[in-house]
Amino acid sequence: MKTIIEPFKIKSVEQILFTTKKQRTQILKDADYNPFRITAEDVLIDLLTDSGTSAMSSRQWAGMMQGDESYAGSPSFFHFEQSVKDVMGFPIVIPTHQGRAAEKILFTILGGKGKYFISNTLFDTTRANIEFSGAEGIDCLCEEGKHPTIPAPFKGNMDVDALKKVIREEGASVIPMVILTVTNNSGGGQPVSMQNIREVSTVCKENKIPFFIDACRFAENSYCIKLREEGYAHKSVPEIAAEMFSYADGCTMSAKKDAFANIGGFLAMRDLDLALRCRNLLIITEGFTTYGGLAGRDLEAIAIGLKEVMDEHYLQYRIRSIEYLTNKLIEAGVPVMQPAGGHAVYIDAKEFLKHIPVEQYPGQALVCALYTEGGIRSVEIGSLMFGKYDNGGKLIPSQMELVRLAIPRRVYTQSHIDYVAEVIIEVFEKRESIKGLKIIEETPLLRHFTAKLSLV
Repeated sequence: MKTIIEPFKIKSVEQILFTTKKQRTQILKDADYNPFRITAEDVLIDLLTDSGTSAMSSRQWAGMMQGDESYAGSPSFFHFEQSVKDVMGFPIVIPTHQGRAAEKILFTILGGKGKYFISNTLFDTTRANIEFSGAEGIDCLCEEGKHPTIPAPFKGNMDVDALKKVIREEGASVIPMVILTVTNNSGGGQPVSMQNIREVSTVCKENKIPFFIDACRFAENSYCIKLREEGYAHKSVPEIAAEMFSYADGCTMSAKKDAFANIGGFLAMRDLDLALRCRNLLIITEGFTTYGGLAGRDLEAIAIGLKEVMDEHYLQYRIRSIEYLTNKLIEAGVPVMQPAGGHAVYIDAKEFLKHIPVEQYPGQALVCALYTEGGIRSVEIGSLMFGKYDNGGKLIPSQMELVRLAIPRRVYTQSHIDYVAEVIIEVFEKRESIKGLKIIEETPLLRHFTAKLSLV
């Protein structure tokens, strides 16, 4: 098999500023051991997120020049709306400035005290918007997804029996929505199978519970279905995506992921009454219904990106590049989420740093070590991000302690990824010297964004 090459040419470049290990040690200390607080120019390889960090194509840049900035009824909106309808099939499309804004609108309307939203695994902003409304989010991840280093094809699946149990125990009347995240970001970027999507949809229909998809990485999930699920090898990615959305009542989308856009998102749905309520809140918080907080040029970029992302040469390269880094780390004995997911490599920090207890945030300690050693910025997805406190103030840890290295789309080359592997392996070889961390300042919600920490 020939080398899978990048299916694009580089047309513009951005300079990387190099720092020394001594400089990075001080930078990290000044940032209170939280890489979110580090300025981007002090980062060599930025894998903090794949959200809004993609390189846009020449067609997207050309489309931005054609963006129409009319307040109401912009032709750019209608191009965007039609693109969403073509890809996802939902008749109602509501633009927002990014995915979390779509979540905020949806959960403000449907949430509230005494209500429960069920998911395979909720990501940080989704859970925060649910909790901010007064409701509670419940994760029902399949058993395979709870074991990072044991491979299984669809570890992002929802546990359907657990879903049924929650519905029985709490009652369908207090469950406004079931949300399936594809791919499962908090669960190691693992895909969800079409069979699981069908089964979840059936349970929701039987109980008259709306079923939505968190669709920000829908194309990567569709390609994993093509590769891994029986009966889909000869189907195109657009066909698979269309079937996936056909089982849902709607979706939320951060276009900053699988639409290659630097900003933007949307709500899409079938329910006219819910759409009316969402649009009313949109006008109050985001903007008029045909721009939703976005410039016309951004609507054009999303419209084009939604089609570009389903190119199978791109998706083959995208999935293979994640596998490439994953396999390099496996060969060196580094404990990583297996198999490789769609957008990121996840290190099992609990296994990587066995000497650091969860109360000292091993994931964050590893994040800091990767930055100090090689200038790589990553993010903890563990007890700093998802941990809670009991009534006595004791930490209730996250189910897993992961470090995510999210690969921006069409940004880094193979030599960058080789460098990332070398740094991780070097840190792994001297892992016993890494120290734990303690929180010295935090906020009640989404604390990982702004928390200050210090070495134990």
